[in-house]
Amino acid sequence: MTFSQKLRKIGAPLLAYTHDIKAGLLVSMLALPLSLGVAKASGFPAAMGVLTAMVGGLFTVCFRVSPLTIKGPAAGLITICAASVAQFGGGVAGWQATAGVILVAALLQMVFALLKFGNLSDFFPHSAVHGMLAAIGIIIIAKHIPVLLGDNPTLYQGEGPLELLMDIPRFVEFARWRIALIGLLGLAIMFAIPLVNLPGFKRIPAPMVVLLITVPLSVYWHFRRTEPTYSLVAIGNFWPDLGFSFNLAHIASPAFWKYVGMFLFVNSLESLLTVKAVDHLDPKHRTSSYNGDLLGVGAGNALSATLGGLPMISEVVRSSANVGFGARTKWANFAHGVFLLLAMGFLIPTIELIPNAALAAMLIYAGYRLAAPREFLNAYHIGKEQLVIFISTLLVTLLTDLLLGVAAGILVKLLFHLGRGAKLKGLFRARHTMLENEDRIEIQPHNQAIFTQIIGYKKLIATFPSHKPLIFNFENTCLVDHSFMAFVAHLEREANIKGTIVGIIGLEGLQPVSDHPMATRKKK
Repeated sequence: MTFSQKLRKIGAPLLAYTHDIKAGLLVSMLALPLSLGVAKASGFPAAMGVLTAMVGGLFTVCFRVSPLTIKGPAAGLITICAASVAQFGGGVAGWQATAGVILVAALLQMVFALLKFGNLSDFFPHSAVHGMLAAIGIIIIAKHIPVLLGDNPTLYQGEGPLELLMDIPRFVEFARWRIALIGLLGLAIMFAIPLVNLPGFKRIPAPMVVLLITVPLSVYWHFRRTEPTYSLVAIGNFWPDLGFSFNLAHIASPAFWKYVGMFLFVNSLESLLTVKAVDHLDPKHRTSSYNGDLLGVGAGNALSATLGGLPMISEVVRSSANVGFGARTKWANFAHGVFLLLAMGFLIPTIELIPNAALAAMLIYAGYRLAAPREFLNAYHIGKEQLVIFISTLLVTLLTDLLLGVAAGILVKLLFHLGRGAKLKGLFRARHTMLENEDRIEIQPHNQAIFTQIIGYKKLIATFPSHKPLIFNFENTCLVDHSFMAFVAHLEREANIKGTIVGIIGLEGLQPVSDHPMATRKKK
């Protein structure tokens, strides 16, 4: 081996880490303001959001987590956190009681990962999950409009999302307009930057641009002297006060276990869905271990909650940005944690100049992304019944809570399937005939192939030789739903990457309900 070849051999891994360090730095610039905003909106001290992101970066890499995902607090869990804090008395008592809830949920999450429950995410129909996320987006928007306008928190304390939306005229009437100007400017920046088509400009995190403009404005207008204390982020004595900050005093109450269930369900589902989405963006086409990632997230949640932090997930916005910034391994997540640690070590006085209205603008934009009109249109294009499932989940979530919302979506989907000829007896069991020869393996589903059976088929396929072509034959099937079509399409993509074959035959006798390639198909 020549000297230059030796240098290249040594330099290749160093170059990979250079990419990860750069991506981690850029992601930390995005994560810092978002983590502060998520924490405040959740009823936690703002610094706990950054603490959660630090734990997500520095600690979860010890586990077999997805290589390109970024762990940290997420907007999708704001509604549960805020409701839990209010349920247990608000303030410090509500925050620490909620940390106790998160700790118990995290321990159960780790148990579920060890029992290999990660694949349970496949049970939930896509339209119900997207409907739940859209409802969360609307709730986030509703809760942050008064913050954006600088209203006194006592003006809207205890109001639900629909009440908040109805009260927008009152929030405008009582707005503090210098605070509102900063909030509206931040919101305009968040929406405008993705539309700017200048080389390299899109690589600058929009939240950082918001801070670079709004923080100097808050200093110029002397917010610390002229505006109420709620107008700026408050960190306080973060490092001296850091320690065990959870409380299990309510562990015997039904409300405690209600929120344990909600955290466990939404946290795990949203995190697993992010892992699945980011795997599709991975240039190296790696397939993450769902159970490994769930174990890492659960361990991170346990440590975060012990210190009074929020629940973390594999967060989709930061993970997508991480891929775009050129990350190659999970050490980009570690680097993002290191840079956040440095920020909390040396920049707390600067962080306390951030206007809360600017953070509200970032969260309203995050809520819009979850509930954007395109989400409704996507559901409609797949099929009208998907839009009904989507809206049913959304409305029930807004009127009750997340668990009931998803349950409503699943029920509506099952009713559609029964109306299209699905047999009640085979709803949850993968009933099929399997034919195997030297050339291929053929699976013939009986009567229906729907979302409730996907887990059973995944277990079956895991036992097959990886080199043999796999064919789904739907000749004896009267119904193939959207989730099952998406499941087979995912298998096809994985097979193409590995150089094997997954195919479909026998669709001629089935009529798609729309022009979408993943549309539900029923007997003609």
